[in-house]
Formats: sequence, C-alpha cells, structure tokens
Amino acid sequence: MKALVKTQPGGGHFEIIDKKEPAAGAGQVKIRVEYAGVCGSDIHTFEGHYNYNASDLTLGHEFAGTIAEVGEGVTEFKVGDRVTSETTFVICGECKYCKEKQYNLCGSRKGLGTQQDGAFANYVLARAASVHRLPDNVSCRDASITEAAACAYHGVSRAKINKGDIVLVLGPGPIGLLVAQIVKSYGGIVVMTGLTKDKERLDVAKEKFSMDYIVDVQTESAEELVKDLTDGYGADVCFDCTGAVPSMHLGMDLLRKQGQYVQVGLFAKDVVDVDFSKIIQKELYVTGTRSQNTHDWEPTLELMSKGAINSAKMITHELNIDEWDKAYDLIKSGEAIKVIFKPLA
Repeated sequence: MKALVKTQPGGGHFEIIDKKEPAAGAGQVKIRVEYAGVCGSDIHTFEGHYNYNASDLTLGHEFAGTIAEVGEGVTEFKVGDRVTSETTFVICGECKYCKEKQYNLCGSRKGLGTQQDGAFANYVLARAASVHRLPDNVSCRDASITEAAACAYHGVSRAKINKGDIVLVLGPGPIGLLVAQIVKSYGGIVVMTGLTKDKERLDVAKEKFSMDYIVDVQTESAEELVKDLTDGYGADVCFDCTGAVPSMHLGMDLLRKQGQYVQVGLFAKDVVDVDFSKIIQKELYVTGTRSQNTHDWEPTLELMSKGAINSAKMITHELNIDEWDKAYDLIKSGEAIKVIFKPLA
C-alpha cells in the first residue's frame, strides 16, 4: 500500500513509499482509511519542531474509515463498521492514569501517527478499545477530524462554563474554532480574537460559525469590548489556542478575578515568561490540557451528530496523500482551515 512516511530523523523527509499492508493482531482492528485530517503537529513534525527523531513512520492520527479485519478476541466490532479511533495505541495499563482511563498521561503511551504507524495510508491498525462507531448521520469525511474535535472538547472540559459566561477564545485556527463551537453548545458567549493577518479566518468565524464577537487585537480594543460586556469585571473563562506569549498575557489581563485560564495552544519554547502577579492578585485558576482521553470521544461524536460541531464547515480542502506540499502551503498561508487527505488507490 502507499503511505506518506517520515523516512528519517530531522525536519522534512516526508515521502510516499510502498509499505506492507498490516494485519490485525489480538485485540486490534484493521481500518480501511476513507479520510484523514492534517494536524498542526504534522506541520511541526515536517518543520522539525516535533517528533524530531521519528523515522520510517507513517503519519496521520485524525481519521475515519471502515473496519476491514478484526483481530483475535475482538467481538464488539465487525467488518464493515464505520469507525474512528483514539490515537492511543500502546499503554502500560498499570499506572494510576491508565486505571482512571486518563491514557493521555500514561508515561508508556504510544500514539498513532507519532510512535506507531498512522492513517496517511490505505489501512491503519487500531487498538479495539480505542475505536468508536460513527453515528448514522456522521459521514467518514466529517468524522475524519474527530480527534481534533476531541482535543478541543478535552480542553473545554478543563474549565466550568455556565450559560451566559463571557468566554475568550484566543486564536481563530482549527482548534480555536472547534473550542468556540463547543463553548457555544454550553451556552457560553464567545469573544474570539486574532491578528490582522487572521482576517479571513476571523470573517469565517463570524459568518460561518456565528461567533458572538470577533476582535482584531491589532486594530481594535479587546479590553474595551470585554469591559462593556461584563460591567468592567472581565471575562469568565479564557482558552488560549495560539501558544503565543502576548496572547497568554492578554488573556490573563482580560479575565475577571477568579477567572479560569486554560492553555490549549503549545508554545514554541518550553520556557516562557509568565506574570505570576496576575495569577496571584486575581486568584486565577490556570490549567493546561493535553491531547484527549477516551471519555472525550462519545460526547464529541454526539455534538457532531447534533450539528453543534460542524465538521463540513471546518473542512476547506480535500487532497490526496501525495499532495503534502500543497497541504503544507495551504495551512501555512492560513488559506485552509482544515485539510483532509484521501489515500491513493
């Protein structure tokens, strides 16, 4: 089968090569990939900022398809089932995090597309315990971005949102747009921010996804808007989806006392300057979020089924897996919101 593979350590080295078609082992299912989403981490891997040492690795961890084979001991799925899968492929099963099904925190965890061959190919193996059936009204195309949506759902779950809360979503990228849709499903009022270069995405946020307020922080005052909306108190919750230090500072500035701050976006550097006086003096609740957990997937699929997460509007470009360069350019330019791949015949 044809696969898009990171062939050696370092940046670059993405090639289409022939790989042996896998066979389902005990407790596994083999999935025929229909569509696979391109994640920001795939971009970071290509640029050499993430998963630097991986080699002979098939990329792709956002996907949906149909089961082509079930391994020994698998009774809950059958050939032909339409499914998607968590990225979790290997866990220790013994640590406190595994026992609580918080697999994203297991120190032995290995994930599809990062340590284990992923879905930029005709077939991918998945751990049966990680697989989820698609709702009848959710297509494989739409479900191909379930993993990204589940990450967003996990991030939103790190805060408590009440109906009518003013919620900052900093950054109009794919995760920001998914976070914002989930926040709206909880009754939150979204203030989404971006830069002047994000104009097209901010316009999309307003026109396609009906975000309540959008702000270009380089030409407009987010502070004045938030003051007007909150009688001067500040926003209730902030999700920073940019991983940019100025955005982090802005979010903490705009929160009310005892507001909730969730860091969703990854910073370019592991160590950044944080003004702890804001956290202390305002008694802010600050937390991070990492990937997704098994309990995030069914609620995410339900939100897709109800239309609260609109995958069809998120997906802007569909390419074949041998068009990586085009996908990269579309994403880096900001023209694409979400790019999905189809396997080669």
